[in-house]
Amino acid sequence: MKSAVETLNPTRVRLTVEVPFEELKPSLDAAYKKINQQVTVPGFRKGKIPARVIDQRFGRGAVLEEAVNDALPRFYTQAVDEGKIEVLGQPDITNIEGVEKIADGGDLKFTAEVDIRPEITLPDFASIEVTVDAIVVADEDVEKSLEQLRERFSSVKDVERAAAAGDIVVVDLVAKVDGEVPEDGTANGVSYEIGSGRLIDGIDDAVVGLEAGGTATFNTELKGGTQAGKTSEVTVTVTAVQEKELPELDDEFAQLASEFDTLEDLRADSRKRLERMKEYDQATQAQEKVLDALLGLVEIEFPEKLLKDEIETRKHNLEHHQLEPMGLTIDTYLETQGKTREEWEAEIEEQAKKGIKTQFVLDQIVADEELGVNQEELTEHLIRRAAGSGLTPDQFAQQVVQGGQVPLLVGEVARGKALATVVEAAKVVDSEGNEVNFDDETDESAETVEATEAAEAAAEEKTEA
Repeated sequence: MKSAVETLNPTRVRLTVEVPFEELKPSLDAAYKKINQQVTVPGFRKGKIPARVIDQRFGRGAVLEEAVNDALPRFYTQAVDEGKIEVLGQPDITNIEGVEKIADGGDLKFTAEVDIRPEITLPDFASIEVTVDAIVVADEDVEKSLEQLRERFSSVKDVERAAAAGDIVVVDLVAKVDGEVPEDGTANGVSYEIGSGRLIDGIDDAVVGLEAGGTATFNTELKGGTQAGKTSEVTVTVTAVQEKELPELDDEFAQLASEFDTLEDLRADSRKRLERMKEYDQATQAQEKVLDALLGLVEIEFPEKLLKDEIETRKHNLEHHQLEPMGLTIDTYLETQGKTREEWEAEIEEQAKKGIKTQFVLDQIVADEELGVNQEELTEHLIRRAAGSGLTPDQFAQQVVQGGQVPLLVGEVARGKALATVVEAAKVVDSEGNEVNFDDETDESAETVEATEAAEAAAEEKTEA
């Protein structure tokens, strides 16, 4: 086999491949054998039909098509290996010549165009400097944490008075759109804490001041359901007013809510827990800022087909996996976000570019630094991913293996290690001017900021905000 590589642009090449008959003959023989096993011809035993009879009865074209379908992937892969090309996605194979002459000893020629990884020049990681939030736990933060814990151990009691902010009301709701009640326009026995913002806009003002049995009507824009985005006239009826009772913040409460005997011990533990949370947040912030700084220092060409496919995938996922289950169309969603379709499409393209660029850059670091992934690292990552999926580690592992996704998980771990390498080399200071260093435990979170996911998550949050 002979092959030649032509560079079409920095991210796409054309392979020209010529395969002599001697190397094609095994595929031709295999084609006759396969057809032999699939067809029946009177007077011949199955599998013993001569080639000339197959040609006469079924046409040589069918045999040649089968032979070419078998040969093309094999010789394409061989040409890629010989050319030491790092391809992306599937090739566009064109200009297949000589098919009709294969059976007579002719050669096969074809061309294949395919995207390739762009060449990437990495900067000096030590030149990267970012600032993160300092770890400060104020007394107010500790007291807020204790108040949240009190809320968890609160109880409620019915009261015979008008509802006020902070109370819990049990309500029945009826929503009308254009004077009609849609199928999902009623809800009964809904428990709602006034001021929590967990129901619909306008309900707080409507129920404050109402006693059990009281009714109010207000207009609001529906955020979900079949009528999402439409203005609705909502009638709310309060069936009960309840008052929360919080336990006293004392040693007895500490013993009830924790393993500690005194309130002071509980308060000290709360402070330590908040410090650990802020340390984790600081590490995550450092990763995100270092990654953004790194990407800003690297220029790449984007493979056209890969970028187009990534954009279409993101659009499809948003429309069909996120919006459709909520009964929203893309137009309704964009209206609620105050965006035009052009603005949304521009955002999607930027997200796709950032995701692709992140993966390319971190993969380059993996290659340059020769970062490997051992079984222990892969297992730890799998356990974390399983926890996020709602499956047991065994169930998640089985799903990964059956889906052939083990290489994807290995890639996630490797990119996490690449990002940790950059963070370690970069200069990270907090808002108070102190240099921040991350030990192995905090660097572990880098693995969870898998390259493409990290970029995607940050971009998607901005889109959905």
